[in-house]
Amino acid sequence: MRPFFRRGLDKILGNAQATIDTIEPGSIVVAPRKPIALDDEAAITEVLDLAAKIGAVLLDSGTGAIDTRRQIEFVAGIYGLEDIDVDVTFNTIMICARRGFSLPPVMAMRTVHYRSMDFTRLAHVDRLVRRIRQLAITPGTAHRIVDEIIAARHPYPYWVATIGWGVMAAGVSILLGGTAFVGLTSFITTLVIVTVNRRLARDGTPMFFQQFAGGFIAVMPAATLFHWREQIGVDFLPSQIIAAGIVVLLSGLSLVGSVQDAITGAPITGTARFSEVVLQTGGILAGVALALRVTEWFGVFLPGLGTQTPFGPVDTLTRMTGAALAAGAFALASYAERRAIPVAFGAGVVASGVAFGLALTQAGTIVASAAAAIVVGLVGGLAARRALTPPLVIAVAGITPLLPGLAIYRGLYGIMSGQSLEGFGQVAAALTTGCALAAGVTLGEFLARSLRRPSIPAVLVRIPVRPEHFPRRKPRRESP
Repeated sequence: MRPFFRRGLDKILGNAQATIDTIEPGSIVVAPRKPIALDDEAAITEVLDLAAKIGAVLLDSGTGAIDTRRQIEFVAGIYGLEDIDVDVTFNTIMICARRGFSLPPVMAMRTVHYRSMDFTRLAHVDRLVRRIRQLAITPGTAHRIVDEIIAARHPYPYWVATIGWGVMAAGVSILLGGTAFVGLTSFITTLVIVTVNRRLARDGTPMFFQQFAGGFIAVMPAATLFHWREQIGVDFLPSQIIAAGIVVLLSGLSLVGSVQDAITGAPITGTARFSEVVLQTGGILAGVALALRVTEWFGVFLPGLGTQTPFGPVDTLTRMTGAALAAGAFALASYAERRAIPVAFGAGVVASGVAFGLALTQAGTIVASAAAAIVVGLVGGLAARRALTPPLVIAVAGITPLLPGLAIYRGLYGIMSGQSLEGFGQVAAALTTGCALAAGVTLGEFLARSLRRPSIPAVLVRIPVRPEHFPRRKPRRESP
């Protein structure tokens, strides 16, 4: 019985490690292929620029500052540059290589001008770091690979990602107890939000106003249909449609990265990221508030705060299905690899199952959300070993359906309708729930790294690059 259980545990844990696990202090001994001479500024600059490029992709994809710094140090150490200082601050990466007392240091800097949701790019860079360690490819070859990764198009067309956002909103509306009509309305509303925001982004509109437009659009269809509900013969809660749109807008924010930075020892970056999250959330609130005022001017008054029904044991399975659908659709909309989408779907099932199970025991929303996030972070860290998918992809997708979109809407509506005490309570609960989700993911990933450190497999994972990028080895001469 014990050997059978052991084999099953090995299959769950996997024989590989996530890339960040392999570079933990004490887990490896860095053995450079060819040490770089300290007086060779060109070679040092080439390595530093390569490490900065890799760090920029990681930071752009939402990776925490500490993990980004460790991978930069790892890449530089592989090529013989161990005496370096790395500073990662919000959107800037600075690397300084010291060359002793007689030579001036060599520095490299790179700035992340925008943040994108392309998890395939993150996965490819993750595998590139593996290849740098295992094959010791030259810096020039690694430069060409990372340049191709950065310049590559998204793996799916825009319309596929747009449909993914719509399906995600439909899943969130089902999670909140909505009907098929609510899901279809959320789907169409989100398609409009994504299309408008993408056009605003192309015109260079600041993110705050994109979030503002999204919050405004999220309310208007729900309010209009609620006003004509008797004529069209439907009965629904507009809060389910509005909350689904808010969750879609919140999912693009780096909440996990901001809290992770604050916890793991990067308070400046964490504060900057958290301020960005708060400001962009404020844009959503402003858009929703304006839309509510506009609907009131036309005589449309939405239901009050006490209209949302609590979770019940009968519809828990349906809501878990909605959460899983939302998690998988988020992975698709964020251009995750095809093999990562089923894993994200499973993460949604696990997260919603834990959250709803604890909610039924009267544990409270915050405790349930934190516990679900811990489990998702743990599952993401372990699944990353088996599927070779960065843990960030699974973690963010898993907790996305649990984002407090409904609490944010209810809090704002309470404040605007004269129920200030209850409204501010809802806003505070939403903020606490978001922090609990992010902190839980961080703790879960830490537990995954500490659970087991298996040996690194000899089988390498392919990445989409041309064969000529890798130097050909000369055939060995057979002895007579």
